[in-house]
Amino acid sequence: MDGDGELARGRDAGRRLAWADAYAALSLADQSSALAAADLELMATAAYLLGRLEDCHKAMQRASRAYVESGDPRRAARCVFWVAFTLLLQGDVAQAGGWLARANRLLEHERHECAEHGFMLLPEVLQALMTGDFVKASATAARAAEIGARVGDADLHALALHFHGRALVTDGRITEGLALLDEAMVAVVAGELSPYVAGNIYCSMIDACQEISDLRRAHEWTTALTTWCGEQPDMITFTGQCLVHRAEIMQLRGAWPEAIEEARRACARFAQGADQYAVGAAYYRQAELHRARGVFAAAADAYQQASQWGREPQPGLALLRLAQGRTEAAEAAIRRVVAETAGGLMRAKLLPAHVEIMLAVGDVEAARASAAELADIAGSYDTPTLRALALNCRGAVLLAEGDAGAALVSLRGAWQVWHELDVPHEAARSRVLVGLAYLALGDQDAATMEFAAARSVFTRLGAGPDLDALEKLSKQNTDTSTHGLTVRELQVLRLLATGKTNHAIAADLSLAEKTVERHVSNIFTKLGVPSRAAATAYAYQHQLL
Repeated sequence: MDGDGELARGRDAGRRLAWADAYAALSLADQSSALAAADLELMATAAYLLGRLEDCHKAMQRASRAYVESGDPRRAARCVFWVAFTLLLQGDVAQAGGWLARANRLLEHERHECAEHGFMLLPEVLQALMTGDFVKASATAARAAEIGARVGDADLHALALHFHGRALVTDGRITEGLALLDEAMVAVVAGELSPYVAGNIYCSMIDACQEISDLRRAHEWTTALTTWCGEQPDMITFTGQCLVHRAEIMQLRGAWPEAIEEARRACARFAQGADQYAVGAAYYRQAELHRARGVFAAAADAYQQASQWGREPQPGLALLRLAQGRTEAAEAAIRRVVAETAGGLMRAKLLPAHVEIMLAVGDVEAARASAAELADIAGSYDTPTLRALALNCRGAVLLAEGDAGAALVSLRGAWQVWHELDVPHEAARSRVLVGLAYLALGDQDAATMEFAAARSVFTRLGAGPDLDALEKLSKQNTDTSTHGLTVRELQVLRLLATGKTNHAIAADLSLAEKTVERHVSNIFTKLGVPSRAAATAYAYQHQLL
């Protein structure tokens, strides 16, 4: 076929979103005769979506030169902007800065406002977001969106609206920010945007939902992204991220085998595509699934792979060490990563693990502080998932402090939210804690039913570590030799029997004195004794020392 025929075939393939055919045909046409600027742009788009980032940059640079030669500096500047933007998203800040300087120079003689002026504001937005200047990011993105609206450029308007929304959300202005994010998505799902912009907004929107733990929105937009990717079967860019997002949703919804397969496919996609930086996220998701199933060797290897690709393997790796019984390693890792992490939303991803590990090593005070911090974050962002996490952590701390009644209120609240969100694993873990609270209150029947319900879910999911832990709890709490006392209560009773005061017991066990008071009260209730002397006598009589 001659060059004109290949050119026509390439353009037609582009209209059909058949990116492999479009790139192949346009490349052949280019060999016969240099492509025009618009056709070079189309070839660059095809290369980008096929994961051929270097080829995309070369074609876009050629398109820019062709637009300059034809007297269209605005379109030339837009081509250069996309080169810079993709480099910026890849973290190549220096190269991106150079291309942005060229784009600005192409626009320096433009007297009238144009969309390209708005596009040149977006790197400023990204920089402000990265440095935490959300006021500047919001204001600059709003200016860009206004330009897009005035000149009628859908790509600019939607992308600027999206960045404005992300700045507001990160700044804690959730309702305002989500409204803008949803508005930008309307243009995406309506097919009004170029593939460049649509794909970036899709993935960034889902990142925003996961950042604030908005599970319902994340699920909705992940489904939409899956459909959009399915309409372009040749596309590699964005599909890997789509698979990672899908894997996380599947894991939360209890479809663990399918989630592992999606995460593996994401690794394969990332290895082929332009977004290789995200391969660490795919390995981390595999690691989390292996850890939940008790396949610890595979989990450790996947966390290692995630780290090699630049993804912090915490808090998952610390929780793995805890499950392996390596409590010192778990404690050191989670303390380190929490200490070096700033920003409420980023810390919210770590605090539940910090609470769990601190309770496991007996540092109730540290666990209490983290649970309180998480509650503050959940109050600021007010999403169901954050609320459930905060309630669960608060309940676990109250339970450790001996206040089973207050713990039960929080833990049942957490279970209710997890149940409504259809997150079975977390719901079952909450039910285990609810069962422990019932035991502390003396309601053996209610505790047995909670443990049975949790066991059923763990068995169905294949959550081996949770099943093992539940079996240990069940044996411990059905052992009549403890007379219904928890491990912590036995520790307190044994110290109490030596004549130590509550203050001294608190110091020995690294607990708050008020916590010891609660444990002593619970001991009196469970043993049916009125005083410390009577509790000591009971302990000697029944060989609890």
